[in-house]
Amino acid sequence: MGSQLLKGKKGIIFGALDSKSIAWKVAELAYEAGAEFTLSNTPTAIRFGELNELSKKCNAEVIPADATNVQDLMHVFERSMEVLGGKVDFVLHSIGMSLNVRKKRVYSDLEYSYLNKTLDISAISFHKMLQVAYKLDAINEWGSVVALSYIAAQRVLYGYNDMADAKALLESIARSFGYIYGRDRKVRVNTVSQSPTITTAGSGVKGISGLIDFTERMSPLGNADAEDCANYCVALFSDLTRKVTMQNLYHDGGFSSMGMSLKAMAMYNKSLEIEMDQEELEALD
Repeated sequence: MGSQLLKGKKGIIFGALDSKSIAWKVAELAYEAGAEFTLSNTPTAIRFGELNELSKKCNAEVIPADATNVQDLMHVFERSMEVLGGKVDFVLHSIGMSLNVRKKRVYSDLEYSYLNKTLDISAISFHKMLQVAYKLDAINEWGSVVALSYIAAQRVLYGYNDMADAKALLESIARSFGYIYGRDRKVRVNTVSQSPTITTAGSGVKGISGLIDFTERMSPLGNADAEDCANYCVALFSDLTRKVTMQNLYHDGGFSSMGMSLKAMAMYNKSLEIEMDQEELEALD
């Protein structure tokens, strides 16, 4: 970004795992923009990921926490305020996981205990995070909270499974809590609906490569990558977006407004030609 847009700002970034993570890119760019922050993820993610490397690079303390555990979240906010010398100005929620996706349980045959975990980890953790921050009065006035979402909250995307339900809940929480936090503390809460992005977690979604190719062809500006998303998040953390709240903000190169693009139609027509040629060959047999 090359500016000091976040100079003097303090924050907490949840969910960075490795260099493929959007949260990792957000941390790097927030640091370049002058911010100070702490990093948090589960003890397992810290052990098997590369978070300590990011910690050194950004001079940021790592605070282990299970984002579904209220006591853990309280510790993150309290320790962050202690380390950073006061309330924070921004928080990133970049957390999502589905055991149904991992275990290849399709949407018409969900394991409901897995579904409960999907919702708790990927969405209800956001409510817990906001509630803890609100009760501790941990975020400064005009602070900014951002959670990462996806268009499957509004539209059916093959293979996204119960994560779509989680993202829909996540966006609802942003609106409902955003009203209360904005009214009482002048804190803004938004979700960013990002293009499909190859991350360590995202690579587990069935058909992700084909989906990324499709959205690239459909989007007039092409897909937004992790660094693009990080730049957008930094802008949302900054004072330039003080009056933006309770929004689900599409950051997808225009995909969300498209019905059919020239490139996608060309590929579809090509597939029809291949299908017709195959039918003609079969007719000759």
